[in-house]
Amino acid sequence: MARPAKASDAGRIALFLDMLAAERGAGRNTLAAYARDLADFAAHLGSGKMAARITVANATTGDVRSYLGALGKRGFAAASLARRLSAIRQFYRFLYAEGHRADNPAAIIEGPRRGRTIPKVLSIRQVDGLLAAARAHMDPERPLPERLRAARLTCLLELVYATGLRVSELIALPVSAAERNARMLVVRGKGGKERLVPLNEAAKQAMAEYRGLLVEVREGVGEASRPNPKWLFPSFGESGHITRQHFARELKSVAATAGLRAEQVSPHVLRHAFASHLLHNGADLRVVQTLLGHADISTTQIYTHVLEERLKSLVRDLHPLGDG
Repeated sequence: MARPAKASDAGRIALFLDMLAAERGAGRNTLAAYARDLADFAAHLGSGKMAARITVANATTGDVRSYLGALGKRGFAAASLARRLSAIRQFYRFLYAEGHRADNPAAIIEGPRRGRTIPKVLSIRQVDGLLAAARAHMDPERPLPERLRAARLTCLLELVYATGLRVSELIALPVSAAERNARMLVVRGKGGKERLVPLNEAAKQAMAEYRGLLVEVREGVGEASRPNPKWLFPSFGESGHITRQHFARELKSVAATAGLRAEQVSPHVLRHAFASHLLHNGADLRVVQTLLGHADISTTQIYTHVLEERLKSLVRDLHPLGDG
């Protein structure tokens, strides 16, 4: 039987979130997602006839199953249900370790079966079209502020396609990332883990052009009008650098110029393109896992459809009895 605890559900959730931040380096968005999921779970437990007695501290496996069933009736997809169950499992694992529970009521519950989702991917030709559309606005005849915006977008596109960075990693790159002789990026990813990602010549050139225009603009304005010099992509906002939403809006705008639909393109789609094109051209799945910063190879395996297609092509083109 679960041991009674004086803390409230909200207090237990707050302790769990503190642990995620302190021990796992969870970011603000991750913490907010866990907080929403667990608050919804606690609210469900306290919404029935036995509300005075059912809390996260004494809920049973049946209560957890009841909650997942309620989510299903609310139209939650299998992936969303799996995420909620994962959050609840981790929460109860924490409560057990801290002595707030004598068991983990979510441990024996199987998650919903999920079909493999194939990520949206742009072709190499489509990526080239995006880059060409962004560069078109860097015409020397255009005003300097317009050229700077175009150079920044070109730099963002070249970097994400060359490195596969998460958008949160990309927009928060320090200005030191654009050092003239830099051949690798040191990226701080999820959980504060660092990894090295190589830069290609196109990305280095785009950074050099963008940094040159940024310095030119800064020299032409007063000190008070200069954005935070700490970041590669600075802004006057609270974060000190451009936001993911700003990048996404600019990306969708240039996509229309390149003849692509807005729903086809996002920063994450370009990350998918990086991984898929590498695998298609012969990269090892483990290498791609390292470059993407995936903690588990199972996350990278969403790209196995690319490997399957490549293997079929190799057999077709190279086998002596192939169709070729």
